[in-house]
Amino acid sequence: MTTRTERFQRKPAEKTEDLPKDEEEEVIRFSPEEEASLLEESNTQKTAANDLFAKASFQDAIDAYDKALSTCPNYLDYEIAVLKSNVAACHLKLEDWKEAVKAATAALDGLDKLQGKGREASKSEDKKPEEEEADEEIVSEGALKAGDTSDQGKREADIARIRAKALMRRARARSELGGWASLSGAEEDYKTLDKMDNLSVADRKIVKRQLILLPPRTKAAQEKEMGDMMGKLKELGNGILKPFGLSTDNFQMQKDPNTGGYSMNFNQGGPANK
Repeated sequence: MTTRTERFQRKPAEKTEDLPKDEEEEVIRFSPEEEASLLEESNTQKTAANDLFAKASFQDAIDAYDKALSTCPNYLDYEIAVLKSNVAACHLKLEDWKEAVKAATAALDGLDKLQGKGREASKSEDKKPEEEEADEEIVSEGALKAGDTSDQGKREADIARIRAKALMRRARARSELGGWASLSGAEEDYKTLDKMDNLSVADRKIVKRQLILLPPRTKAAQEKEMGDMMGKLKELGNGILKPFGLSTDNFQMQKDPNTGGYSMNFNQGGPANK
């Protein structure tokens, strides 16, 4: 006979990530008592995952965080975002950059969803997690804004703190992943972080440094990918033109200095006979 938790818990994340983007996961609402019980079980799993993270057992920590996610009610966007952000931290440690980007993005999407709803936090959300993160990479002290001590103010500060952490993790993963698209995304993340006022001194230094280092890397990656693309197109074009005794060398693109537009010129003998 199944338990209440087994009947209502969500399936592991890896089995739901492949759902079409326009197909949202079914939301099952629980009574306050059931919600509190499920959240307690989720937090127990999260605590175990945090301990595993601290022991550098990162894959085991991911498995434990997934168990916490499967138990956490899927409408508690903040708690889910915290867990997803922690999963991203584990993937960073394992240098699994793609999965780190995926987990951090899921955390940020959850926070966007939470703030977009504009709803008041539930009683379970109002409880500040005592161990919402696992080690020095995850924990940063003094992040709450001292000027606003209301429950809503604390929640907004919590959201901003987790957002900063998830952005830092995604930015680093994108930077390590490389490639024009990933490096451009990393730049955007760091630009967003640069506008945030809740970063630690160490994180602020990382952001400033990356905003200096990334642009030339992004430009180089763009030029390389464009060059590779043009090379493949040229190879394809030569294959098509070869039966006619021609090649792409017979066609030259010339830029109009006045309009900035391009025109194509045909040279029967190719550039060597100009």
